[in-house]
Amino acid sequence: MAEPNFSWIYLIIFLAIPLSRIIPRLLAKRGIRFNPSQTIKERQYPPGFDNFSQNPSMKSSKPEIDPLKPQTKSMLVLGELNRGTKYFENIQKNTGLDNQELESILEDLENNGMLKVHQKQGLFGLKTELLPTDKGFKEYYS
Repeated sequence: MAEPNFSWIYLIIFLAIPLSRIIPRLLAKRGIRFNPSQTIKERQYPPGFDNFSQNPSMKSSKPEIDPLKPQTKSMLVLGELNRGTKYFENIQKNTGLDNQELESILEDLENNGMLKVHQKQGLFGLKTELLPTDKGFKEYYS
């Protein structure tokens, strides 16, 4: 007697299930409306999301910097420190200053009491963290 052939089960498992996930995405990409319940975008964002994100009356948590106020390089570095950047390399990458210029600015900030240097033990040796003081915070936001 011949044994039954159950190869169709493999066809369902390995083709039908992945295709059931891929086909609606392909249809949505082509612009064909396929709505089993809701589209992916409707599930991700609530109906009034666009209005909320573009509402100018909403205040951001970050203080606004006056674009007319002249920004010196030391204020630029102090701003990066106040935004939470702690390491020399990250400050250099965000501000675009070269090594010597950034080093002299950081040294001036430290001498003026606006910056505190903190050494801590890291996984690969000592790490130097640069932290703004209260005086540096007040100077930047005044």
